[in-house]
Amino acid sequence: MKTRVLPPPDVFASCPLDGKILEHYAGTFEAAYVSLNPFIKPVSIDKSEFKPETYPSRAKIVANCEPVSWSEVAQRLGLPGIAAVDVGLRTRILGLRKELENQIYATAIETFYETQGIVAPTEGAFSPLLHDKILQSIKRLGYDWLWVGDEFDTERKLRWIDDLLNQEDGLTTGRFNVFTPDKRLLWTIHWDSHFSLLCSSHERLASIQAANDLEGFFCDSSTEVYWSVRP
Repeated sequence: MKTRVLPPPDVFASCPLDGKILEHYAGTFEAAYVSLNPFIKPVSIDKSEFKPETYPSRAKIVANCEPVSWSEVAQRLGLPGIAAVDVGLRTRILGLRKELENQIYATAIETFYETQGIVAPTEGAFSPLLHDKILQSIKRLGYDWLWVGDEFDTERKLRWIDDLLNQEDGLTTGRFNVFTPDKRLLWTIHWDSHFSLLCSSHERLASIQAANDLEGFFCDSSTEVYWSVRP
């Protein structure tokens, strides 16, 4: 039987698995922004709900939790910066090769969860605390529809943005590539990372970042998917 090999995914509807981010999007998007998924601080619900069988819905998280930035986590733990937070998070989920892991960072983050009642951002998923904010920002750019594609760019469905906003879990329950019908803006998530990527013109991305006070950074020519473990 012939082995089935998927064709290369469309660049405007895909997330690089590894390597340099802007190189992946060359000729398609001018800029890419790494948006860090915030840590979650339960305020009026109990942290014990954050288990696979009882994990709160997006609406419940938004109504009852507050975001905690990576910079604050790094400061409170005495870590060198957000790169150390990323390494610690990746180490916890066994997302790095052994020689790149840092168990000290991972243990510090784990202790932070246990003693401060903070919940980790989920890898491979859009942040429930950013979901509506970013979709609203895309609406303000003049869009009403978005294509929602699966992780491997094998299926797509055209969705009305307001339906995604009103849906119980929206885009937070899977690994998606979300792009505008004119292919000028992409919002995507890397399966093994605790951040999402916004890709478009630098001007558009700057407006989305400023409107939502996103924590993260613009990619330069050397920024890789595994940016925290590269020199």
